[in-house]
Amino acid sequence: MIWLGGALVVLAGSALAVASLRHRYVYARITSGSMAPTYRPGERVLVRRVAAGRVRAGDVVVICRPVTASGLPARSPTGRLADGDWVVKRVVAVPGDPVPRDRFPALRHVGHDVVPPGRLVVLGDAGERSQDSKQLGYFRFVDLLGVVPRGRVRY
Repeated sequence: MIWLGGALVVLAGSALAVASLRHRYVYARITSGSMAPTYRPGERVLVRRVAAGRVRAGDVVVICRPVTASGLPARSPTGRLADGDWVVKRVVAVPGDPVPRDRFPALRHVGHDVVPPGRLVVLGDAGERSQDSKQLGYFRFVDLLGVVPRGRVRY
């Protein structure tokens, strides 16, 4: 009986560990060519959920696209985000960095010199083929799903 109790403890511990990892890590499928040549459509990448303050310029993030006039992401009829609402982009500037007006037409006329708290400037690696902060302006930290680890974990 002691063996059975020990096995149950190990099984419960394993289940908690898996649940913890599933909460911390998710995967995302690349659906467009906006991050080419770094990532190609159809690839899946591991995404690590992180606190907003841990995002740095140069990180690749999965974030919700600001698509409505209010700046809020569009929701499906179920209230959940649709697959097309998530985008994979590279962070160019974080709060406190200078606003990169010269490269981002949507930010040319903002009334401040540094990226404000709670906002990110993002860019697709494919340049003009990417819809990003060039057209949409700032992306919000609250819409961040996570960061693709620098080792480019793919599966």
